[in-house]
Amino acid sequence: MTSDRERFTTIYDECRQRVWAYVVSRAGRQVADEVVSETFAIAWRKFDQMPRNALPWLLGVARNVLRDTIRAEARREGIQREMRAWITADVADHVAERLGVLKAMARLSQDEREILILVAWQGLSPKDAAKVLGCSVPAFRVRLHRARKRLRTELESPLLSQPRLVEELS
Repeated sequence: MTSDRERFTTIYDECRQRVWAYVVSRAGRQVADEVVSETFAIAWRKFDQMPRNALPWLLGVARNVLRDTIRAEARREGIQREMRAWITADVADHVAERLGVLKAMARLSQDEREILILVAWQGLSPKDAAKVLGCSVPAFRVRLHRARKRLRTELESPLLSQPRLVEELS
């Protein structure tokens, strides 16, 4: 155990500044200390997987930690934007609108719902959604057009009238 600890300490002393400089060059000083700390914590946990030339491996770990940190921050910012939108908007309007969409979606076939969910809720491009469904991109676009048309019809029904949403689908 002592030899592993000594080797790790040597690697830390030799590589910490270079890993820190790499992170600073990519993301700035604000996150560098946290990312470097996490990088070396991972390095200690995976010490048996670390190659002799540790610097490239450590930079790869730092890159992944930085990527995960940036993603987490983006998620936090997205949640904050959503919360601000809910605070500034009338929540009742959003609830009624959502309920109308859910009722209209329930009236669609399972295939139509899946197509709309892949594009609208999952954010897939027609190309990627076509891969999911195992069809060509032109075939997917036709199905998407039909599903949107059917949803528009359902939203226009007197029971679910959602004029703003109908305009967005047009």
